[in-house]
Amino acid sequence: MKFSPARRWRSWLPQLNPQVWILAAGRLLSAIGTGLTLFYAPLFFAGGLGLSKTAVGIALASASLAGVFGRILSGILTDSPAAGRRRTLLLSNFISAGGCFVLAAATNFPVLIAGNLLLGFGGGLYWPATEAIIADLTDAEHRHEAYALTRLADNLGLQLGVVLGGVLISLTGAYRTLFLIDAISFLGFCGVIYFAIAETYQPATPETAEEKTNHSHSSLNGWAAALRDRALLIYVAVNIMFTTYICQIQTTMPLYFSDFISAGQTGKAFSTPTISGLFTWYMASSILFQLPVARFLRRFSYPVALTGSALLWAVGFPLIAATGISPTAHLIPAILGLGVLAIATVSYTPFASSLVVQLAPESLRGVYFSINAQCWAVGYFIGPPLGGWALDQSPAVAHSFWLVLSLSAGVAILILQYLDRLLGERK
Repeated sequence: MKFSPARRWRSWLPQLNPQVWILAAGRLLSAIGTGLTLFYAPLFFAGGLGLSKTAVGIALASASLAGVFGRILSGILTDSPAAGRRRTLLLSNFISAGGCFVLAAATNFPVLIAGNLLLGFGGGLYWPATEAIIADLTDAEHRHEAYALTRLADNLGLQLGVVLGGVLISLTGAYRTLFLIDAISFLGFCGVIYFAIAETYQPATPETAEEKTNHSHSSLNGWAAALRDRALLIYVAVNIMFTTYICQIQTTMPLYFSDFISAGQTGKAFSTPTISGLFTWYMASSILFQLPVARFLRRFSYPVALTGSALLWAVGFPLIAATGISPTAHLIPAILGLGVLAIATVSYTPFASSLVVQLAPESLRGVYFSINAQCWAVGYFIGPPLGGWALDQSPAVAHSFWLVLSLSAGVAILILQYLDRLLGERK
């Protein structure tokens, strides 16, 4: 029996709850706005506002600091019957939109800090809630594909945003407009959530009035229980390393390509269109490999899948260093390096989230995802100042920075092997 191309295409797509697809569509819209600013914000802060690279790193790190508090609050609200997943998502997008409006008006360092604090706090509220919704709507067999789908929507949106941002900057140089469009995309995502996403929070048992009164106490007990989970704490250590790696791609690498590459005989660094093209390639690779990689790695345990990601990070970072060290051929190692790092990223994100669901009791998903999201906050707090400091040093230090990151991936592999053995003993 022959199937039409449309039926074959539908059979290849993940079989998921319709609300997962709606959430992915909303994330696509929001990610387009984020993509407009993701790789160009550091260039604007350093060039347009005349700040040092270290100051830019501090400003970006302030968002991560605010995100720490946002993630803590989100873990409480997400597991609360009074707020739940949906209201927490709405609040996060409103605050993020406000942060983008502030950044669009920034003219000095204090205002830049204020905008990043709002944007970081809104982002902190977002991740535990959205990850918990996906866990609620999927079973174990299809959960990694659900996370892969939503990451695909993120990457596709970022790809479109990066391309549109590069075109807009090339034509007008209007960096501030990018933040205004980003704010509008957050508000559009609010509309999707309000009209199309139902609340998925379900209490483990019907709550009595006394239980509702003691909910804040129960939330604290949930945090205490999570922080006693040995496997979770081991995972946190390696997860911080992965998020620091991703942060370097988004914040440090654009400045490295801009300031430390002597392209050809001209002696000039990569131009903004070239940098835009390289990160377009990175995002395109992420989109192309997201679902195939998720399906290939599903045969392995989650720690083993993450070990594969660590190996790819260890290979990709030396290629980035070769981009600056090579006397002539700069684009080739840059293209190869970003392609490898794209596969490393898509090997990490869906399986990291699925691992958290495996570790978390159903009633504490919000708290566990809050701790998982804190890893991103810590990684993005460490990453920008660290990368900014390396780029403010000599070229030798800047080139060696990527080699040090590559060596650190070996530590991540050892941690993941230990975690895999620990989870095997739990069964």
